[in-house]
Amino acid sequence: MASITTRGSLALACSALALAACARPHISPLAPPPYRAEIPAAYDRTWGAIVRALARENLPLRAIARDSGVIASDDVVTPIGLWADCGTIGEERLEGEAVVSFTLFAEANGSGSTRVQLNSKMRTQAHRKGSSGKLRPLPVYPCASTGRFEANLVEAVRDLVKE
Repeated sequence: MASITTRGSLALACSALALAACARPHISPLAPPPYRAEIPAAYDRTWGAIVRALARENLPLRAIARDSGVIASDDVVTPIGLWADCGTIGEERLEGEAVVSFTLFAEANGSGSTRVQLNSKMRTQAHRKGSSGKLRPLPVYPCASTGRFEANLVEAVRDLVKE
């Protein structure tokens, strides 16, 4: 006859296994490649337009280096779904807040245009499954860019270089 300790351990192990079997995996969205664009203006004009566009977005900047063509944003909290897609748990989308940051690279491409590349880094800050429930900070999940911020910024830069 099995001892009480063995039965208790067996029951605990079965309970843990049953809970693990019911858990839904987090399905992270595929990260898009860096956003790249060509701006039909010289580097100096494009750089000024980028800085004005970022100022209009009120995006806090961590570093700005005109000589090397790099601008790095500070972390920004945004609703999940606006700039960040944080995936699903089972079939329910993650909702809540994400922390996002961007790094922009600009370089002259001849005398009449400028190449721009935007890289993004995103993760959940507080999330829940679906639209109900309490926001939880843990676990932290990686997120991918929706591409909205990048496309809107490049469009604003293109409009500003025409002014």
